[in-house]
Formats: sequence, structure tokens, C-alpha cells
Amino acid sequence: MLKAKHYILVSAVCVVFCLVVLAISIPESNIYGQNSSVVIVSPDKTPAAERERIVVNTTTEPSAPVALTPAAEENARLKDNLVWNFGAKQQRGWYLYAALIRQTVGTEAGETTNEFARAVAVWQGKNGLSETGTIDRETLYRMIEFWQSRRVKSSVYPAEEDLINAPVTDFYDPTRDVELLKVERETYRAYKKMIAAATIELKSRTNKNREFPEDEKFLRIISAFRSREYQAKLRAASPQSGRAGLAVNSPHFTGRALDIYVGGEPTITKDFNRAVQVQTPAYQWLVRNAERFGFYPYFYEPWHWEYVPQNLSVTKNKTALSP
Repeated sequence: MLKAKHYILVSAVCVVFCLVVLAISIPESNIYGQNSSVVIVSPDKTPAAERERIVVNTTTEPSAPVALTPAAEENARLKDNLVWNFGAKQQRGWYLYAALIRQTVGTEAGETTNEFARAVAVWQGKNGLSETGTIDRETLYRMIEFWQSRRVKSSVYPAEEDLINAPVTDFYDPTRDVELLKVERETYRAYKKMIAAATIELKSRTNKNREFPEDEKFLRIISAFRSREYQAKLRAASPQSGRAGLAVNSPHFTGRALDIYVGGEPTITKDFNRAVQVQTPAYQWLVRNAERFGFYPYFYEPWHWEYVPQNLSVTKNKTALSP
């Protein structure tokens, strides 16, 4: 009888103990938003794979975009919409000269970036302009003045012995008349050096003599030396071309001006054609490298480059004196 009472008492204690434990565990489950049938894992016991996933998600979140400065935003607008004049023709935007502008201010950054605006501001400060960082009319005109200052400043014929007949394979038009193959001697030598460098650096296709093959037109000469008589004949054939198209005192008279094929239609100044030309690897390479060989651009015509060796001498001297 005593044993039976003892057994009942022990059983009762066990039941009470279980009820107490159950009452305590239910609130703990609710704290974690779970029901009592789910096993609760404390944060410091998170499985390794889950911890790795959490870390990856945290570290790969995209960073916030860099806010554009007012100057960068203004450049984005003016690039296509700046109204300015060249000669008697109104121009819109400076996108056609973006590669030249980047080279001038010394940056590879895109024209609508903060880095580009900073480089423009530095250039403006060096040239006595307000350091706005924007390519406005005043800045663009100052750049054009700089570009034009590096061109051939003469239209005097070279001596006959200073003109050579370049091989027709160097020309864009393989049927070009022999009288139109003349190039000033030093200019031709510098041109060949430049083409050799471009061939390597652009990895262009070349034949066994390291010359452009017959079907490769890029960087070939469209036109070099032109006589006054020939220029007058061209003007008569194209009376609407204007002074900019066929100058009365052309640098081509010196034999030091070369029209070089860079893509598109060889020498058409329509904006749609120039927009194609300024994007080609050939033109972009010339903008970055032609100065190394003494060639400087006529900014309005992507194909027109002039050999000015005295500019090259000045550049080399400045380089030698630089720390």
C-alpha cells in the first residue's frame, strides 16, 4: 500500500515538472517568432554555409552612384547643344571634337564625368579662363585658337627638289594621276614613320613588306601637294565649297598638308560623316599620337593633318626640360 502511494506521488511530481517546463518553453519560442515545434538556433550557432551567404550578400550590394557635379551636368547638355559659329556657319554642340578636347586637357575620362570637368578646369586655369570645368563658347573658342596656332602658317611652294613622287600604293585612290602623288620630302618621311607605328600599335593587317595591303584604305593619303592651278580647278568644279572647303591659300601648296583616310566618306564635311570619322580607331590613334611625328590636325576636318617640324622641336625640348 505504501509502495502504491509512493508511486502515485512520484508520478504526480513528474507531471507537474513537465507542465512547468512546457510553460517556460512556449514564451521562449514566441520571442523568435516561431512555434514550439521549430528548433531555435541562436545567432552564434548559424551554420557555416548560411554565415557565408549572409557575408556575400552584405559585401556585394551595389555602391551608390557618384553624383555628377553641376559642371559635368552642364557638359552633358552643351556637348550636343552648345550654339557657336565657325565662319559663316552656325554649329551645334562640340561632340565632333570630343577626342581633340580630351587630348588637349589631358584626360581619357568621358565628357560627362566629373573627372573630365576637373581636367577642363585645370586647363582653363592655365589659359586664363574662369575654372568652370565646362566646355562653353569661350573655352571652345580658346581651344580652337590653340589648335589652329599649331598649323602650317605658310602657303609658299616648296623647292622642286624638295618634292618627291610617293608610290601610288600609299594613296587612297590607286588610279590617282602621277602629278598628284607629290609630297614634301620631310613630310613623307615623317608620314611613313607614323604609319609604321600605327601599323604596330593598331595591329592592322600588313603584307610581308610591313605595308598596308591593297584592300586596306585606313591612313592612306587622299591628297598631298596641290598646285594653285589645280586648287583653282577644284574650286571651279565645286563653287559651293566655300573658303573652308577649298582655300585660296591652301596649306596643300606647301606639300606638308596631308589628307589621310580615317573612315567614312574621305573628305565630306557634313556632320553625319564627320561623326563616323571621329569614332574610328584610325582617327582616335592620330589624335593621341600624330604629334609624336610632327603632325597636327585641322580640327574641322578629321582627315586633314599638317606636318610642322618646328612644333615637334618645341615639344621635344619641353619634354627634355621637364622634371
